[in-house]
Amino acid sequence: MDNTRVFKMSFASVYPLYIQKAEKKGRTKEELDTVIRWLTGFDKKTLQEQIDRKTDFQTFFAEAKLNPNASKITGVICGHRVEDIEDKLMQKVRYLDKLVDELAKGKAIEKILRK
Repeated sequence: MDNTRVFKMSFASVYPLYIQKAEKKGRTKEELDTVIRWLTGFDKKTLQEQIDRKTDFQTFFAEAKLNPNASKITGVICGHRVEDIEDKLMQKVRYLDKLVDELAKGKAIEKILRK
């Protein structure tokens, strides 16, 4: 996969898909936002600003303050173990994907947030 293509995608274009995935499994947008804010350090306002600006993933994660517990996110996403992904930006994107998957699979928020 061409990583630069993923990095140039706007977070705002993927965010509705995350919402759809969560809601289809009985989870809420608020729960999704909680998970995203935990990973990125954004608050409600700054997360909305990222969406409004149509920030690409590269900028999104450059402006994020990744949670120190993000390294506790492990497992397989898209056929790759997230903890083994060498490209740090791709690893952050896959961390987010993994958290959205866990939310959609019904995992408790406390466990998703690695508390």
